[in-house]
Amino acid sequence: MTDASASPVRVRFCPSPTGNPHVGLARTALFNWAFARHLGGTFVFRIEDTDTSRDTQESYDTLLDVMRWLGFDWDEGPEVGGPFGPYRQSERYDVYDDVARRLREAGRAYHCYCSQQELEERNEQARAAGRPPGYDGHCRSLNAEQVAGYDAEERKPVVRFRVPDHPIVFDDLVRGPIAFQAEHVPDYVLVRANGHPLYTLVNPVDDALMEITHVLRGEDLLSSTPRQLALYDAMGEIGVGSGRTPRFGHLPYVMGQGNKKLSKRDPESNLLGYRDRGFLPEGLLNYLALLGWAIAEDRDVFSMGEMVEAFTIERVNPNPARFDLKKCEAINASHLRALPVDELAVRVLPYLQTAGLVADPATPEERAVVVSAAPLIHERMTTLGEAPTMIGFLFVPEDDFTIDPDDDAKLLNADGVAVVRAAYDALSGLTSWDTATIEAALRAKLVDELQLKPRQAFGPVRVAITGRRISPPLFESLELLGRERSLLRVRTVADRA
Repeated sequence: MTDASASPVRVRFCPSPTGNPHVGLARTALFNWAFARHLGGTFVFRIEDTDTSRDTQESYDTLLDVMRWLGFDWDEGPEVGGPFGPYRQSERYDVYDDVARRLREAGRAYHCYCSQQELEERNEQARAAGRPPGYDGHCRSLNAEQVAGYDAEERKPVVRFRVPDHPIVFDDLVRGPIAFQAEHVPDYVLVRANGHPLYTLVNPVDDALMEITHVLRGEDLLSSTPRQLALYDAMGEIGVGSGRTPRFGHLPYVMGQGNKKLSKRDPESNLLGYRDRGFLPEGLLNYLALLGWAIAEDRDVFSMGEMVEAFTIERVNPNPARFDLKKCEAINASHLRALPVDELAVRVLPYLQTAGLVADPATPEERAVVVSAAPLIHERMTTLGEAPTMIGFLFVPEDDFTIDPDDDAKLLNADGVAVVRAAYDALSGLTSWDTATIEAALRAKLVDELQLKPRQAFGPVRVAITGRRISPPLFESLELLGRERSLLRVRTVADRA
């Protein structure tokens, strides 16, 4: 095959619908998407669902849902279609059967009758002799009599690709020139004995037929690249696809705790967890972009539009990147603070509804309270999911209002209750109920008259009103809660024996 670099850029993102989507998957999608958008190319979304024992419809639906939540738009793929469909491998088995047959007929693949036990025994012999393990070519040149013998034993053959006996060299877009010697790339299986095609066949076949020009994927797949390059050449010889070989770039590992590769089983890997916690898609993607790439040496926060404008694969760092949850949260908080307040109100609403604090759909009165409360939490939030804890006190019916037991014990002891009684005296006589009037009354009574420090003065009142010692600003909270409900909560604490 010829190099595809000169062709219009076409990249693909091709996850398997198994389990929950993870951050490594999102980082791969992001780099492919940004690469395509930067160069005005095509972003292909393909589903690799040939693992029937693990692929599920639920995982497929979740995968598409997460892609939409992250804001990725794909040019070809599920729900969009395109000229090279279908885009689910489970709907393309006839294509793979045809290519496997043509490879056999051209002598680039062959039937292999070796049993698993025989393969393991010969690998052990190779190790004992100091040779690298791997298929030794036992069935490469079987004659008719040998094939008949295996057929008489009712052995079912696999289809194995004939890898050329020369080094395979390529220029990785991230890592530079890489060479694999022939002894480290043994012949490999394309189709199982039951006729089921493997990833080693279906992935390159789809890339060839869909005219993919660049493959950006994780470093863990680097060892499969020489096998695929050899297969692209073979497919070019038999007329499969455009005859052009994609350029490869292998993205750095994402490391987790203890400098171990981040596993999809690690809690911080689960994308659904970030959505449930209320991370902004743009905040999470901003952080994931930093795992191997930077927009500038002195800048960490940027929009996806800015990333698209600046993204080049040459600036991807090949060294492993460490996932830092605290930094991820800080990046997300920066994006939250950059939101217009009215948009913040819209985005927190679903989390208040999920918590059962606001109706779905929200009433006009509830929406008005959320809009009024949004400025109070705008600078205090790390994730949208914190909204129910921060402003839930505004929506809880008085019969259900509770005070955090720890905060109750710390701030509403005998001294704290006395402060709340004084606060009630100051507030109950007000004829106007606005932030400035409330603040003036409480400061005059608690700070000026009783000579309390602000923390001693307002902490107990805050707990009585919001149920927590960490909350939005006290005086604004009292105004939003309203005179009647505020006085009821303060009186309830003040009346304690």
